[in-house]
Amino acid sequence: MLIPLILSGGSGTRLWPVSRRNLPKQFLSLSGNGTLFQQTVARTRKLPDVTAPVIVASEDHRFLAADQLLEVGIKDATILLEPAARNTAPAIALGALKAVERDPQALLLVLPADHLIGDTESFVAAVQQALPAAGDGWLVTFGIRPDRPETGFGYIRRAEPIGSSAFRVERFVEKPDLATAEGYVKDGGYDWNSGMFLFKAARYLEELGQHAPEMLEAVRKAYATGHGDLDFVRVDADAFAKVPDNSIDYAVMEKTSRAAVVPVSCAWSDIGSWSALWLSGQHDEQGNQREGDTLTVDTRNSLLRSHDRHMIATVGVDDLIVVSTPDATLVAHRNAAQDVKKVVDQLKASGRTEHSFHRVVHRPWGSYDSLEAGGRFQVKRIVVKPGASLSLQKHHHRAEHWIVVSGTAEVTCDEKVFLLAENQSTYIPLGSVHRLRNPGKVPLELIEVQSGSYLGEDDIVRFDDVYGRA
Repeated sequence: MLIPLILSGGSGTRLWPVSRRNLPKQFLSLSGNGTLFQQTVARTRKLPDVTAPVIVASEDHRFLAADQLLEVGIKDATILLEPAARNTAPAIALGALKAVERDPQALLLVLPADHLIGDTESFVAAVQQALPAAGDGWLVTFGIRPDRPETGFGYIRRAEPIGSSAFRVERFVEKPDLATAEGYVKDGGYDWNSGMFLFKAARYLEELGQHAPEMLEAVRKAYATGHGDLDFVRVDADAFAKVPDNSIDYAVMEKTSRAAVVPVSCAWSDIGSWSALWLSGQHDEQGNQREGDTLTVDTRNSLLRSHDRHMIATVGVDDLIVVSTPDATLVAHRNAAQDVKKVVDQLKASGRTEHSFHRVVHRPWGSYDSLEAGGRFQVKRIVVKPGASLSLQKHHHRAEHWIVVSGTAEVTCDEKVFLLAENQSTYIPLGSVHRLRNPGKVPLELIEVQSGSYLGEDDIVRFDDVYGRA
């Protein structure tokens, strides 16, 4: 049995301002059809005899993962929720424990959710080539054949062959300087470390128990004391907090004597920066990669992306990154794209929220867009999915006015339940117990005007919630 394990963590820092903590890059559509997360899951469906995937995701992203799986027709996935980020070694251990429950001999295909692969056929072929070595107990990683010297990736040095396609790993090499990277490419015996793996789930647990026994024991306890919640599996938060933080490379792969590598050329990118996205994408005749409403004059080798209704216009510039969202605009030199994380660090240090939230905030029932705000008022555009409802709730510090723009709203306000059609409105007094539901088959769109002494999202008392947040 071949089980895909999709690692869907991420802090949303490297592709700011589009990627943020509450909407990291794997859930964004950056290249090709669908989001990176959806493309990763779709690639696994090309493999023969593959089963439903196991997803390891942050609790904050659980509904994003579930919704995006449903959008691509995946209804039988297991979503394991990490209560805290503990790096890849514990995350893979969680997936391995779930896999051996399904089948003690299960093979686990470990894939980060935020990578881009342009050549799916070559990727599928590489996985099939790795199956014999993984079946024989090797921990197989996939090495990307380098097409340029790259200082942003770790490297793998190949040793003697194992069968027809795999090689024993001689050593893992940290990110090199440029001169060393050029030597690796010229040598021909080095591959980029992709962070993708194939092995028996039981073998991984065995190796983890040998090289990091405290980690395995803590993960086992957290998994065993977890519980189901709606369509998710919640790992015990207190137990998981005691799990050591470490990567699979440091915890297992660099210590085991059974590490193997299968080289592959599959147009791979980890999309680790805006410059990496520019490098992997399509370009116009001037070398520009453009998305959204953009206009260029005498502009070359630049990435321009407008994610709002505002046009980006550039004149007489080269090698720039210009990315616009409704609440932030990034302008950077392409060679400095790795330093975008420093902007995020400054936002955190100053107590701002643009590193965490977009102006449009996604919720399990839909989304809201904060259009305008003042000292005692806030205006939002709210979209509720067909059949979805917000929690039954009240506010201590604000009242709300709702105006339906399109669709039908079912409103609960204290003891009353009534319907509102397009162009109708209602008032929710401060302290009233209320709920908004979309009983129709099309999205419900409305404008909400909040007024009061405090308008924060934490002024919500939930009495009942179909998403388990009460």
